[in-house]
Amino acid sequence: MRTICFYFQVHQPYRIKPYRFFDIGDDHYYWDDFLNRSVIRKVAQKCYLPMNSLLLELIQRYPGRFKVAFSMSGTFMDQMEAYAPDVLDSFRQLVSTGQVELLSETNGHTLASLRSKEAFARGVNRHQEKLSRHFDGYKPKVFRNTELIYSDEIGEMISEMGYEGVLTEGAKHILGWKSPNYVYSNAHDPKLKVLLKNFQLSDDIAFRFGNKSWNDYPLTTDKFIKWINAIPQEEQVLNLFMDYETFGEHQWAETGIFEFMKSLPEAVLSRTNFTFSTPSEVFATAKPVDMIHVPVPISWADEERDLTAWLGNDLQDEAFDRLYELESMVKRIDDAEIQRDWTYLQTSDHFYYMCTKFFSDGDIHSYFSPYDSPYDAFINYMNVLSDFILRVKEKAKEKV
Repeated sequence: MRTICFYFQVHQPYRIKPYRFFDIGDDHYYWDDFLNRSVIRKVAQKCYLPMNSLLLELIQRYPGRFKVAFSMSGTFMDQMEAYAPDVLDSFRQLVSTGQVELLSETNGHTLASLRSKEAFARGVNRHQEKLSRHFDGYKPKVFRNTELIYSDEIGEMISEMGYEGVLTEGAKHILGWKSPNYVYSNAHDPKLKVLLKNFQLSDDIAFRFGNKSWNDYPLTTDKFIKWINAIPQEEQVLNLFMDYETFGEHQWAETGIFEFMKSLPEAVLSRTNFTFSTPSEVFATAKPVDMIHVPVPISWADEERDLTAWLGNDLQDEAFDRLYELESMVKRIDDAEIQRDWTYLQTSDHFYYMCTKFFSDGDIHSYFSPYDSPYDAFINYMNVLSDFILRVKEKAKEKV
């Protein structure tokens, strides 16, 4: 088997409104509804609606032959339900073709797998419930953790939840001499199969496509097919994993990104010996060639492929620790608004905005942040968290 596995992450955070120190104890609503609605409608018009339409066209043109996979965070689905139900409808139409697989993840796109097995499992279960509600009882078989964060221990937790496989980054420091173009298994629980992102070819599309200073600019279908055909014949699967917002948002339509994707399936099917498969299809047909050892968590972020985009500086660690100190109290509180805010405050983006990297990946961090600086992000978040802590403690007293 030689196959291409396309996977797209679909996520939007709930962005926090400007929240002053003097709002603590007085204003208990934290979310910037105007900004969130504006972002969703903009990205819907630039990315979600046109790209979903294009994928549906390709799926209908190549019945049973062109397939893709998505993971949608719970925060994304909540905002689509509130601000862009037409987008949710277009995703339902894609899933109904039978050529689109949905993956499981955490409801709040959280970092809980790094802190609390129990909080992680609760978030996964709530995400499953949400997928089932929006997609006619859909039950995913494959897992994708927030930002492809993975380790041997996290894989073991995922296997215990009943998943047959997981997606993660093909980080060079983990692979060594090995190729990402095979199926591997978890080092602690070999039942769990692992697909690794081919970051070179994935990032050629996701990050370098419209970069005119790139040596291989412009990226044409012919050039990409040449690179695909150069993959050694014994290698099983080419995993192309990327943000869905690559199409039309990160890489604008003017770059030709939609035309590239429109022409790619025909070129692959007619000029290579590759097919297209979903992750569960890959796992069903290809046996792992070896275990992959990941003792320290990896991710698909930045050059380091580690956790430093979200955790590691004093700002991030302080916010993360203060948040998860509340876990035992929050889980006992039966209050819809507390549970909603707990979920949305865990979203990884809030910690990403606090990243203080100013070198190789600094521009990427600043592009995605609504704040002027990481310090502004930290102060705004901690003001909100201070108010949330007061509310949680008050509710906990009421329960006693």
